[in-house]
Amino acid sequence: MRTMIKYFFILVVLSLHIVLVGSVNYAFPSYEETVVTGMEAKRVDKDGPISKSNPADGPTRDAYFIFTENPTTKEIMVYRNEDTRWGLPFYFKFNSADVQAKAQAYANDKQLVQVKYYGWRINMLSEFRNIVSIKPLTEADEVSRPIFSYILYVLLLLTFFISVQFIRGWFDSEK
Repeated sequence: MRTMIKYFFILVVLSLHIVLVGSVNYAFPSYEETVVTGMEAKRVDKDGPISKSNPADGPTRDAYFIFTENPTTKEIMVYRNEDTRWGLPFYFKFNSADVQAKAQAYANDKQLVQVKYYGWRINMLSEFRNIVSIKPLTEADEVSRPIFSYILYVLLLLTFFISVQFIRGWFDSEK
């Protein structure tokens, strides 16, 4: 019975750490080298893009979409470009129209760019990564790395191992 309780606590700690790693992966910025190929603006509400099958039933807003292509793999990716304003995650982004204008200029020049984004692309849920910023790259430039995310991953791994050792020591010391 004690063994089952010990493994239950380890499973709870593992689940907590998986949620925390997922949260860091979603909310913290990532970077990608890409080429902008096009863009689009849609009127959306809380249910998604407004259409005949989804009429507006509440407040609406503009959502910008930026289409990109990876220069080496030719894989396409669609990004959302919306303001985060004062909401979560705290990027305090109020310049989505400016980012859209920059993306248009880079698309006209077929310029290699670095996209800073957060979020996940989930096709089934029509969920898109949200662009935070976009800047031009030259051939000599390297894409930035999410160093702070890497540090948090290492800290979460350490806290997981320390938690497991604490639980094992707690249950093994009472024998």
